[in-house]
Amino acid sequence: MMSKAKDFIRLASCAALLCFPAAAATCDSLTSLKLTNTSITSAELVAAGTFVPPGPAPSPATAAMLKSLPAFCRVQGVIAPSSDSHIEFEVWLPATGWNGKYMGAGNGGFAGSISYAGGGNAASLASGLQDGYVSSSTDTGHKGGGTDAQWAMGHPEKIVDYGYRAIHETAEKSKAIIGAFYGEGPQYSYFSSCSNGGREALMEAQRFPADYDGLIAGAPAAADTQIGAKFSLDILATEVDPASYIPKAKLPAIDAATLAACDALDGLKDGVIDDPRKCHFDPATLLCKGDETDACLTQPQVAALKKIYGAAKNSKGEQLYPGFPPGAETGWAAWITGDGPGKSLQYAFATQSSAYMLFNDPSWDFRKFNIDRDSKIAQDTLGERLNATNPDLKSFESRGGKLILYHGWSDPALSPLATIDYFQSVIAKMGAKDVASFTRLYMVPGMQHCAGGPGPNSFGEPMRVALEQWVEQKKAPDAIVASHATRGNVDRTRPLCPYPQVAKYNGSGSIDDAANFTCRVP
Repeated sequence: MMSKAKDFIRLASCAALLCFPAAAATCDSLTSLKLTNTSITSAELVAAGTFVPPGPAPSPATAAMLKSLPAFCRVQGVIAPSSDSHIEFEVWLPATGWNGKYMGAGNGGFAGSISYAGGGNAASLASGLQDGYVSSSTDTGHKGGGTDAQWAMGHPEKIVDYGYRAIHETAEKSKAIIGAFYGEGPQYSYFSSCSNGGREALMEAQRFPADYDGLIAGAPAAADTQIGAKFSLDILATEVDPASYIPKAKLPAIDAATLAACDALDGLKDGVIDDPRKCHFDPATLLCKGDETDACLTQPQVAALKKIYGAAKNSKGEQLYPGFPPGAETGWAAWITGDGPGKSLQYAFATQSSAYMLFNDPSWDFRKFNIDRDSKIAQDTLGERLNATNPDLKSFESRGGKLILYHGWSDPALSPLATIDYFQSVIAKMGAKDVASFTRLYMVPGMQHCAGGPGPNSFGEPMRVALEQWVEQKKAPDAIVASHATRGNVDRTRPLCPYPQVAKYNGSGSIDDAANFTCRVP
């Protein structure tokens, strides 16, 4: 006999898509499944350990992960909610041993591809299947690399698909496919992703609160248009004047200087700045006293560094997006400095989004950027479609949804301060007591963008388990243990604490063992 929750899922599916059959369907018969605005292009049973993803050969670690996968029904399809939509998606259904749950995977950057493998702290098709879930992923309606936005020019509906529609449509269609294959829908539905995928998770909570019971939003690119403004200002600060550019060879010196100034502020000298907001590092201390070397900065480079640390503000002094706090600057190499001028990820994202999403002008030059004019144009043009900053999560809360946010304190891609700002905005809108009943924020000392960095940065499984216990057993999460590994060997663990609590050393035992720390309000 189905539970009330399953009855509700069944009735909702009947109303929106189709009624689940009384008996399970075969995998290949799913090609005949009729879903709104959807074509099932392929449904085939994949033998255990035989799946090979399209594209370049996977890394050894990914190949090993794929070899360990159980047999599954691989469903591929296309959703077309508008005349200019072509949303490709896949659903992987365990042939046996399904845990009764559904896990949606998100996308990084500008998306453009299916999230086949990997995982880490976020979900993918393979990681979800490996843990017994039905898993799904979508390209969000276009093909392209993660820093390529050319698909968006002249295609406003594709921007809508990328912004929020594709993830929602994929969730609905996936649940219908689950119902057809197993004869019943999922007992619980989850979504876990990071970066743009974190933004996708927040879009689900804000716009489609019935899609998922639990969401994990890592380092969310929530304020998309404001992020573009910050990236553009950083590029102007470092690249208009060639003398201002900070080469990556100088990053170790900056990192060493911030650690020397701030590492011990939390009482431990452990190579990690626990709360960079307390770090008042002055870049001028790195000013070259004689000839320029990689161990010092010129005056133009000092000025540029201050701007990177600083917030993006308009001419009235109003903050649009916070700056990047000091700490783990060696992680800036890809995002902020690149291998040379015009080669950073900030440059790629800022110029691609401006040229192809905002101005529809491939010749757009970042030197034209004006903070007052262009930030308003971006908000008016793209804000409704891309920004996931609505603090009103009442509908998500009312239906029992649970949300976990996390962000690395040393993130060089998206400011961790922005996620704290969003969390505080939800509290201001809904009240601290209500927010505590369904939302947690975990700040991760020393972690860079979604993973990596000198601090403990691996916690995907314990965070997922904590979310499931919250949803299914009403057990609210407390500390979550994260680990750091060097060459595959775990060498440090620390508790991640619900914000605003922080991990405090108990005074005895190894500082590399989470058991010797307690979460406390600072």
